[in-house]
Amino acid sequence: MTGSDIPSSFRLAYVPGVTPTKWVRVWHERLPGTPLELVQATAADAPGLLADGGADAGLVRLPVDRDVLAAIPLYTETTVVVIPKDHVATTAEEVSLAELADEIVLHPLDDVLDWETLPGRPAVERPATTADAIELVAAGVGVLLVPQSLARLHHRKDLTYRPVPETPESRVALSWPQAEEAPELVEEFIGIVRGRTVNSTRGRAATPQRPTAKAKEKAKGKRAGTGGGQGAARHKPAGRKPSPGGRAGGQSGKRGKPRGR
Repeated sequence: MTGSDIPSSFRLAYVPGVTPTKWVRVWHERLPGTPLELVQATAADAPGLLADGGADAGLVRLPVDRDVLAAIPLYTETTVVVIPKDHVATTAEEVSLAELADEIVLHPLDDVLDWETLPGRPAVERPATTADAIELVAAGVGVLLVPQSLARLHHRKDLTYRPVPETPESRVALSWPQAEEAPELVEEFIGIVRGRTVNSTRGRAATPQRPTAKAKEKAKGKRAGTGGGQGAARHKPAGRKPSPGGRAGGQSGKRGKPRGR
């Protein structure tokens, strides 16, 4: 692919709770001439957005249809229960599902956890969104189980959260439309999220790192020390070692008095 064939920008979708900031920063450092456009999408809409070409790649929640989208799992999130700060469960470091058996556990329509059996007691009506469910928790209506990143995203001063072991967990992945070979800029982003250095990345669009001022000064010193011509450092010719108190080679000079034995 020639330079003119490289797309003028890269569109990255991301779902609520996922923070792409650190990867975007590295992208701008390595490819300053290729803008990265962030496209926010719900967890339910993100796969369709990628399949329809609305973004080049996306940070999504698994599962996705592997016949349509390729995916590289990145990390698994801890599931937490969001509760009021005066809730009795705040006295513990973590909460079991058994301890939530008598609680009204809200189950929003955009829930990203794959439950076989819903814990606790169901609410009269399912909230439309996680944000709506958070408001109900603050009003004392019930509690909410979500990935930790969503609890942080919807943080309120009157709410807190605790880990809940042995619950479904949400996995975040980098995904893009299936193809025999990933597009060049997708390969660049894969390298970034996997921590490859600029020299080891498999993509070809990366801009070589510019030498630092210290590196330039060091290279300049090497050239001055090894290059020929005026100003080059001169090496002492191999010869006899100077005698004690005298000069090297056959140069004349006063001799020092011999040392007594």
